[in-house]
Amino acid sequence: MTPILSIRQLTKTYASGLSALKGVDLDIAPGEIFALLGPNGAGKTTLISIVCGIVNASGGTVHVDGHDIVRDYRAARATIGLVPQELSTDAFETVWATVRFSRGLFGKPRDDAHLERVLRDLSLWDKRDSKIMTLSGGMKRRVLIAKALAHEPRLLFLDEPTAGVDVELRRDMWQMVRGLRERGVTVILTTHYIEEAEEMADRIGVIRQGELVVVEDKHVLMRKLGKKQLTLQLAEPLAAVPGALADAALELADDGHALVYTFDAQREQTGIAALLRRLDEHGIAFKDLHSSESSLEDIFVDLVHNGPRPPRAEARP
Repeated sequence: MTPILSIRQLTKTYASGLSALKGVDLDIAPGEIFALLGPNGAGKTTLISIVCGIVNASGGTVHVDGHDIVRDYRAARATIGLVPQELSTDAFETVWATVRFSRGLFGKPRDDAHLERVLRDLSLWDKRDSKIMTLSGGMKRRVLIAKALAHEPRLLFLDEPTAGVDVELRRDMWQMVRGLRERGVTVILTTHYIEEAEEMADRIGVIRQGELVVVEDKHVLMRKLGKKQLTLQLAEPLAAVPGALADAALELADDGHALVYTFDAQREQTGIAALLRRLDEHGIAFKDLHSSESSLEDIFVDLVHNGPRPPRAEARP
């Protein structure tokens, strides 16, 4: 399948000498929901701005639906819808006027039926004659999405789409994004809300200091990089992990009332059975145990601070 977005060796160095992007390669499939995660200053907005023609790249190529964003700018840009992070709208215009104007900017013929569908999908139809200045912050963000969809783009960028909106509105937007994907729109979103990426995305990319440190299917990422932990509630507290168990990857928790064992669930042998035998041999009894696994947030924090892990060696029987 031909990607709708293809990025090759994309770099951006600002006049100050700041290297915002460092040889980024990325392919996005049609109909995909892709979440781009990264801390502030990692390069997320720079990447989006280059693809959308707002910022010039220092090197590399970008193709949108087969169109080079430099040589065939108009065709490429007509394929893209952008919802910026900032709430920049025409305060004195009505909702209807601003979405009609946005459609006209791209030379699209008048299609009131399409604009009505967009506004209804975003629960804005009842507000179509309201001036934007009278709307709440959440409604203004919906207007930004409506403007981005007015010209029927095939690729939609959402830069922090739910920043500053309440939980109910956030979930409404998630539902709207899924509906767009069902109609064939490809969605790329940046977000600080880890649960948003976990809830919506098909694939996740993590960018750190201008480099894509990982791009992976969400479930594969969690399976590859996620850790599991076994927590044993001790019958008697310990002051320290016995020296004889120093090699067992154990940590004391809960003021010595618990032992935590971290293991790789993908290995053939987790080492749990051997650990329990060793604890028994040393007279360490436990009254309860439970297991847990790392969340996407844990994985993200680990990647941002430590980078991708090297390939794991195969477990030996």
